[in-house]
Amino acid sequence: MSPILLIVFLPLAAAVIAGLSNKTFGSVLPKALTTGALFVSCALSWPIFIQYLHGGGEQTVVPVLNWMTSGSLQVEWALRVDSLTAVMLVVITSVSALVHLYSWGYMSEDPDQPRFFAYLSLFTFAMLMLVTADNLVQMFFGWEGVGLASYLLIGFWFRKPSANAAAIKAFVVNRVGDLGFMLGIFGTYLVFGTVSINEILAAAPGMHGSTIGFLWFRADTMTVLCLLLFLGAMGKSAQLGLHTWLPDAMEGPTPVSALIHAATMVTAGVFMVCRLSPMFETSPVAMGVVTFVGAATCLFAATVGLVQTDIKRVIAYSTCSQLGYMFFAAGVGAYGAAMFHLFTHAFFKALLFLGAGSVIHAMHHEQDMRFYGGLRKHIPLTFWTMMFGTLAITGVGIPAVFGNPTAFGFAGFHSKDAIIEAAWAAGVPSAFWVGVFVALLTSFYSWRVVFLTFYGKPRWAGSEHIQHAAHDAHGHDSHHDDAPSAEDAGYAPDAHHAAHDDHAHEGTAGYHPHESPWAMLIPLVLLSIGAIAAGFVFHGFFIEAEEGAHFWNNAIAFDAHLMHAMHEVPLWVKLSATVAMLLGFGGAWYAYIKRPSFAGAVASNFRVLYTFLLNKWYFDELYNFLFVRPAFALGRLLWKAGDEGTIDRFGPNGIARLVQLGSVGTARLQSGYLYTYAFIMLIGLTAALTWVIAG
Repeated sequence: MSPILLIVFLPLAAAVIAGLSNKTFGSVLPKALTTGALFVSCALSWPIFIQYLHGGGEQTVVPVLNWMTSGSLQVEWALRVDSLTAVMLVVITSVSALVHLYSWGYMSEDPDQPRFFAYLSLFTFAMLMLVTADNLVQMFFGWEGVGLASYLLIGFWFRKPSANAAAIKAFVVNRVGDLGFMLGIFGTYLVFGTVSINEILAAAPGMHGSTIGFLWFRADTMTVLCLLLFLGAMGKSAQLGLHTWLPDAMEGPTPVSALIHAATMVTAGVFMVCRLSPMFETSPVAMGVVTFVGAATCLFAATVGLVQTDIKRVIAYSTCSQLGYMFFAAGVGAYGAAMFHLFTHAFFKALLFLGAGSVIHAMHHEQDMRFYGGLRKHIPLTFWTMMFGTLAITGVGIPAVFGNPTAFGFAGFHSKDAIIEAAWAAGVPSAFWVGVFVALLTSFYSWRVVFLTFYGKPRWAGSEHIQHAAHDAHGHDSHHDDAPSAEDAGYAPDAHHAAHDDHAHEGTAGYHPHESPWAMLIPLVLLSIGAIAAGFVFHGFFIEAEEGAHFWNNAIAFDAHLMHAMHEVPLWVKLSATVAMLLGFGGAWYAYIKRPSFAGAVASNFRVLYTFLLNKWYFDELYNFLFVRPAFALGRLLWKAGDEGTIDRFGPNGIARLVQLGSVGTARLQSGYLYTYAFIMLIGLTAALTWVIAG
C-alpha cells in the first residue's frame, strides 16, 4: 500500500472507531488509537519531505476511486504528492500528533475524551484531504471538512453558551468566504472545462487578456476567478473583513487553538493561493488585492494584539497578523517565502498556544494575564519553551551583514525577514514598511505576554502578598472603575488588581501554580526544537534561488530572480526588521518591567485610541449593526407577519376556521324533525327544476 494512503486514511479510520465506540471501551483505548494513528502518519510524512529536500521526489498522483461523472464533468478521487504537499504533510501530521499527545494531559479530566480525540483526528483527515487534492472539487471537500470539524471542536464544550456562539460564528463567517470559493470553482470549470488542477494551471497563462461576463459587466477572466477564489482564502485564513471568527474560536479547548489556528485550518487559504499561484500570476490586479489585504490584516491584528489581556486572544491575533505576512508575501510573488513562513509559523505558534495552555493549566484555568506574574520560578520548563517560541516569533537572529556570511537565528527570523526583504525587492515599499512596523508591534506584544506572565510580582490569588493586598483593598473599599487604567492596559498594581472581580476568580484562591504533566511538556520540548532550528536548517530549500527552484520543481510559481534580488537589497533593508524587533523588546521591557505604571498612563492619555483598539476596531459592533440586527429584524418580520400573520392566518389556521364555521352551520340543519328534512328536499328539488328549465 502506498504510504500516502496510510498517511491520509489512518486518521479517518481512528476517528470513526473512536467516535462510534464513544465510551464503550473507556477513554484510554480511543486516545491511544487516534494518537498512535497520527504518530504513524507523521513518521511516514517526514521521509517523503526529506526525499523532496534531496531532489529525489517527482510529482505523483495516487488514484483512489472514480468519484463522480456528470456529462463532461469527471472527478477522480486521487491523492497528489509534490513538494508543496510534502511540506503540508509534515506540518499537519507533526503538529496534530503532538496536539493529540498534549491532550492526554490537558483533557485528562474531561468526561468526553473519546469524542474530543475523534474530532481531532477527523479534522486532521479533512486537512490532509485538502492538501493532497488533485482537483478543485476534492479540495472543496477537504475545505468544507475542516470547516465542519472546526465547528465541532470550537463548540466541543456545548454546554457553554459562549462556545456555542463562537462555533456558530466561525461556521457562518466561513460560509461567506466559501460562497466566493464555490463561485470561483464554478467559474474555473466554465472557463477551462475541467476541475483538474494540473490542467487548469497548464492552461492559465493562455487565458491572459481574455474577458468574461460577471454580474452586469465584462471583466478580465483571470482577475474575476482569482478574486473569487481569494475570497474563500480570506474566510478560511481570517483575513481582514472575514477575521472576526478567529479570536472567538479561543472558546474551544487550548489544543484546538493550537491545531486549528497555528498549523492547519487557517493556513488552508495560504496553501490554496500558493497551489494556484500560476493562476494568480496572470492577474496583476488580483496580486495587488492579495498584497493589500494581507498587509492590512497584518497591521490590524497586530494593533489589536497590543491591548488584549486574555493570553490566548493575544496569540490568536498574532496568528491573524502572521497570516497577513504570508498573504502579502504571496501577493508580491514570493510564494516560497510565504510557504517558508507557514512552515516555521506552525512550530512556534503551536508552541506558543500549547505553552499558553500549560500556563492556564498551572493557573487553574485562569486566562487573564493581569492575574499572572512571577511564574517562571513555578513552571520553569513552560517558561523556557514559551521563551523559545517568543524568540522565534519576534525574529531574534544575526543578519548576514558585516562580514557574517550566513544569517543565524530562530525560526521566525529567517522566514519573516525573508518576506520583508522580498517586499522591498519586488518594488512594493508600502508592504515593506507595513511589515517592518508590524515586526515592531509583534515584538512588543509578544514580550508583553512574557513579562506579564513570568516576571514581576505574583498577582494571582494564591500568593500571600496578594492576599494581604486584597485584604487592604477591601478594607479601603477599593473597586474597579470604567476608566482605562494600568490594569486595563495589561498591568495592575497589586491592591487594585486583587480587588477586581474577586468572585469571578475565586477558583484560584489558595491555589499555587505547578508544572504540567509530561504528556503536555514533551510536545512543548519537541516544538521548541522546531522553533529554534526550522528556519536555519531549511531556509535554503524554501527561498534560495537555486536550491529553491530545485526543491519546488514547479509545485508553485517560484520566482528565482526575486529570491536572488531579495539577497541583494541594501544593508539598511536587511537590518530593518532586526532594529524593529529590538525597539519592540525595549518598549515592552520599559512598560512592564522598568516602569510598570507607564502602560496605564499611556492608556489614560490616549483613551480614544486605546478604547478603539480594545474594541477591535469595532468590527463586531459594525457587523452587528449592518448585518446581524437587520437579519434578525427580517427574520422576525417573516416569522410574525409572514408565517404567523399571513401563511398560518389564511392557510392552516384560516382553513381550519372555515371548516369550523361550516361545521357549526351544517350541524344546525341536523334538527331530527321529519318536516325539516322534507322542506330541505323540496327546496333542493325546486332549485334543480329551476336550473333545468332556465337552462
